[in-house]
Amino acid sequence: MEGIEKPYGNTLIVPSVKELAKQNLSNLPSRYIQPQNHHNMVITEPNHTPVIDLHRLLSIEFGSTELAKLHLASKDWGFFHLVNHGVSSSLVEKVKLETQDFFNLSMSEKRKFRQTPQHAEGFGQAFVITEDQKLDWADIFYMTTLPIHMRLPHLFPYLPLPFRETLELYSKEMKNLAMIIIDHMGKALKMEEMEMREIFEDGFQLMRMNYYPPNPQPEKVIGLTPHSDSVGITILLQLNEVEGLQIRKDGMWLPVIPLPNAFILNIGDLLEIISNGTYRSIEHRAIVNSEKERLSFATFYSPRYDGIVGPAPSLITEKSPPWLICS
Repeated sequence: MEGIEKPYGNTLIVPSVKELAKQNLSNLPSRYIQPQNHHNMVITEPNHTPVIDLHRLLSIEFGSTELAKLHLASKDWGFFHLVNHGVSSSLVEKVKLETQDFFNLSMSEKRKFRQTPQHAEGFGQAFVITEDQKLDWADIFYMTTLPIHMRLPHLFPYLPLPFRETLELYSKEMKNLAMIIIDHMGKALKMEEMEMREIFEDGFQLMRMNYYPPNPQPEKVIGLTPHSDSVGITILLQLNEVEGLQIRKDGMWLPVIPLPNAFILNIGDLLEIISNGTYRSIEHRAIVNSEKERLSFATFYSPRYDGIVGPAPSLITEKSPPWLICS
């Protein structure tokens, strides 16, 4: 692993939640019990998360109308469903089945991919930095996929076949899809031609697979702690139809109801910066089910890792000064 950077730093090693769930614990370990008010302010009625049709977006006849919808969704929601996305349904099904198979491997097999104190990438849990930190009720598998030279040598190359080959194909499809959406966002923002593409070309891709076991006391735990994504754009694939994703809008938590054959896309912090604050990276979380497991697969795409991110020059005016710059 010499010479390979660690973009997401160190982590503490914690037990597998799936293994804990198998024990049918009558009392949950205290590290998983959340504050009593963490489920407050939830709207349970179905909401109207925007739906963007990629086929219409790419068409001559409906493109301008769909582009306006994309712009509005990115400004007002920061989240939207993407339908008619063009990714092969057979590839998507393989990703779903083989990700499930990975989480069903024996613990001794999954341990080969375990996070280490030096690397947050691998099988384990996200962002555990202190011994007294509250833990999520989830197992994850998290790794860099692009650029290829930044893949950790003990992870991707040792994934079982055909999972490794499937993820190789899926990684390319997700990059292509991200670039199509990002290009159209640049157009919707009225950025200079090719400006958005130049920012994201040869970008940085991470994948995170999430497994949320059922919990008999779901009101006491959280599947994924509230956060915004510190990336450019996220493409989420629901592996089953169990609800769990919630977004924070107008001070309330809204459930995002899975749509068949759709991805869920959301704006990340870096894209909010690049758009000079026009597009929104909003807080979201995952809750768990009392009876059913939930699985999801997030692909994150960002500008190149060694770049400097700031508002796009064409979006800086006297009326719209630079919003934020980071490196």
